[in-house]
Amino acid sequence: MLDVAIRKKLRDFSLDLSIHAKPGEIVVLMGENGAGKSTALNIISGLVTSDTGSIRLDGSVLFDSGTSVDVPAENRRIGYVFQNSAVFPHIPVRENIAFGLRAQHKSPLFIREHVGHWLQVMGLEDIADVKAGNLSGGQKQRVALARALATGPALLMLDEPFTALDAENIRRVKELTRTFVTEMAIPCLVVTHRISDCRDVGDRMYVINRGIREWEGRPEDEPGCTCRNDSR
Repeated sequence: MLDVAIRKKLRDFSLDLSIHAKPGEIVVLMGENGAGKSTALNIISGLVTSDTGSIRLDGSVLFDSGTSVDVPAENRRIGYVFQNSAVFPHIPVRENIAFGLRAQHKSPLFIREHVGHWLQVMGLEDIADVKAGNLSGGQKQRVALARALATGPALLMLDEPFTALDAENIRRVKELTRTFVTEMAIPCLVVTHRISDCRDVGDRMYVINRGIREWEGRPEDEPGCTCRNDSR
């Protein structure tokens, strides 16, 4: 279970959000560019510090301004897939997936077997030894997703994961996301500006505008907003 209540002063407005997500649930944060969606993910991940508030995940306190708790990002057990995938371009696919496991000091045998598993389920076996910088956008996104999931995160967060993909890869990454969130029974946050993404993967959605939640509910009940609505 993810429970977030954060407040941070930004340049043009204050981010003031409460976010809740259950195990196996995908919550979509939708809004215009600059609405504060990515900043919220960065705060939850520990890359940015909230001015006040609290972040709790699976009963553990990751941040609490009242008690001065602020768990480092590397210890928060969060899988984070960035908008540009953020793969390491100069190392092979298998080493990209192994990166988080090495940081967790897993044994070489565990890493080899675990990486092999994720190469298989993501359909990346044929390009395991290709440098990630030479991959297509869809392949990079699958590598980034595999790297995030391989560490066994307690929370998965995806920032605009479908923007740079063609229609076939959008469908594939959405299916993979839904499958693994359900199977691993972890909460998931997805940032997007497209209602089509909300309807395809979201169980619940928040419409965010200038740092505040304007609407919350099921994607199929969304009454409309000022966000760009494309069907890609």
